[in-house]
Formats: sequence, structure tokens, C-alpha cells
Amino acid sequence: MRILIASGAFKHSLTATAATQIIARGLKRSGLQAELTLLPIADGGNGTLDAFLATGGERIPKTVLGPLGEEVEAAFGLIDNGRTAVIEMALASGLELLPDDELDAMYTTTYGTGQLLQAALDAGAERVIIGMGGSATVDGGAGCMQALGVRFLDATGREIGHGGGALDQVTQVDISALDPRWLNVEVIIAADVDNPVLGERGAACVFAPQKGATPQQVAQLEANLSHFFALIAEQLGVDVRNTAGGGAAGGLAAGLMAFLGGHIVPGLDLLCQFNGFDDHLQRADLVITGEGRMDEQTIYGKGPFGVAQRAHKAGVPAVALVGGLAVDDAVLHAAGLQAVLPIVNAPMSLEQALAQAETLLEQAALRLGYLLAI
Repeated sequence: MRILIASGAFKHSLTATAATQIIARGLKRSGLQAELTLLPIADGGNGTLDAFLATGGERIPKTVLGPLGEEVEAAFGLIDNGRTAVIEMALASGLELLPDDELDAMYTTTYGTGQLLQAALDAGAERVIIGMGGSATVDGGAGCMQALGVRFLDATGREIGHGGGALDQVTQVDISALDPRWLNVEVIIAADVDNPVLGERGAACVFAPQKGATPQQVAQLEANLSHFFALIAEQLGVDVRNTAGGGAAGGLAAGLMAFLGGHIVPGLDLLCQFNGFDDHLQRADLVITGEGRMDEQTIYGKGPFGVAQRAHKAGVPAVALVGGLAVDDAVLHAAGLQAVLPIVNAPMSLEQALAQAETLLEQAALRLGYLLAI
């Protein structure tokens, strides 16, 4: 039997790479005679960098400013013989860098993501892939652009501060210090959402509450983003207000489109092109995927669903191991998953499940291995 293991991350507990390795370990413990191929997956969110580096490349550490302006240890990757850089914005500007009681959607900044972009440019990258998921920000990418030399000036000629809460102060956009080398770099935005930056489906209305914004702050952020991108359209002649996907990462995607000519590609598609997923799939008898919680969002473009779709198209059965299941099995079966198996084996709190995630996943893979050997 040839098994392709392609798990996503189990949020707050296991990276995609770790989850994929743990599933393999459980299968081996079962004594199942199988050839295992490990290809961890990500869709632009948490684990994107590790997923790209799983088949080779260089991880380069970089100290940057975190979402609240504190120093954090992040990293970016170089693949394709150094020609392509991979940046996971959540490593510099992500929700998981902050405790729940410190979330501040009005102030959090993408400045650290811009520092990673600058480092990638200085490393000679000709193409940059930027994963959008897991952000703590709603600043329209302003912080990112500030790190790259763009100046956002208020009525007195002074540069504005950090965060989406300051965007209403901008009266002038100065791009004179933006490095001209960006004209020759392809900027690819890896995202799994099609939300525009403004409106009822926009960055503020849909995503800001997850980042600590009150209803009043959501309204203010919406107004600020509207002002900011209207000003960009007026002064730079680039209007990205209605572009699909611009709302990803609190409008960072729209900022990358406006200033660096970025374009969106589904994150899983990028990864599968890079790691030869479909070629491995053609040789597989079974695919095992997984994630921390499988819910209705899964069937709207998340990594495990993309894996199941690819497997279904290739005529290969797919099974998922999940931490929690909050969608009807029949829906997932119709989407291409032969079975979805929760890994929690006894009543327990979420905190307990997260703490025991490695053991629970390995035990579930062990049981799956026994079943497959029948």
C-alpha cells in the first residue's frame, strides 16, 4: 500500500509538518506494511513556511517588530535555489503572537511583515510568496509598506502611527523611498478567501471582531480603510477597493496589490505546484489528511478540503483525522472524503485536547493502521 500523508496544522497545538510526521509514526507503530510519502500542507495560513520547506530550502531567522511593536523572532524561507522567498505573515504579525487579553485591532501593525519582505528582497529573491492567514491586524498593509519605505503623512506632514486606527489621519502618500527593485519582483499573495477589503464582507466587518475589535471599532476601522484606499486610488491611480481577496489579513492583501502589484493565488495550489503533490497522488492508494477542527469553513477552500478534492479527482480515497468535527459527515463525504475520524478518545476540555494533541493523533493513526491492515 502506498499512502500519501498530507495533514494541515492542528491550530494552537501541532504544525502541519509535526502532524504529518505524527500520523506516519502511528501508522508505523501499527505494523502496517506501507510506503509512506509525507507532504504537509497549508493554504497560506499557519504552517505555510514549514510546508514549503518540508521538501527543501533554507529557513532564515529574522528579528522583527511584532503586531504590537514588540520584537519577535520570525523567519522567512528561500526555495527554488534562492529565487523564491516564502513569507508567512503570521510569524511576524499573527494572532498567535498575542494573548487574548492583548488583542488590539486598532493598533496592531503589519510592520514586521514588511521587514521580512525587505529581507527577502535584500536576499535576492525574484519572486515572493506571502501567506495571509492568521493575522492580528486590520491596517490595510500600511505598516508593511512603512517598513518598505512608504510614508503616510498627516495634515501636518508627520508620519502616522501604527495600526488601522490611525488610517483616517492620512492626507498624503509618499512612495519616493520605495525600493525600485520591487518593480522586478513578482509578489504572490497566498490566500484562501475572496473577501474584498471594504463592505459587509470586508476586512473590518468580517475579520476585525476575531482580532479583538468592538462593534464601534469595527465601524471605525471600516471608515478608516475606506478613507485609506480612496486616497490611494486618488493619489496613486490604483483602485483595489473591490478586488476579490483584498480583505485578506486585514487588508494587507489590498495593500500588496496597490503598492507592489501583488496578485492572489490560492495557497494550496501554490504549494501543490511546488512539491509535486499531484505526481505523488498518481502513485498513491490512499490519502490521509487532517486538521484541528473540521467545520463548514473547511469546504470553502481550506487545505484538507483541497487535498480531498484532488484525491477525489484522481480516484484516490481520502481519510481525515481531526481534533473536532462540526459539520455533517455526509457533506464531507460528498465533498470527497471517504471518512472523517475524530482523534479525541474520551470526554475532555479543549485545553486538555490541545495539551494531548500529539498523543491523541498518534493513537488515532495507530488505530487507523490496524484497520487498514485488516
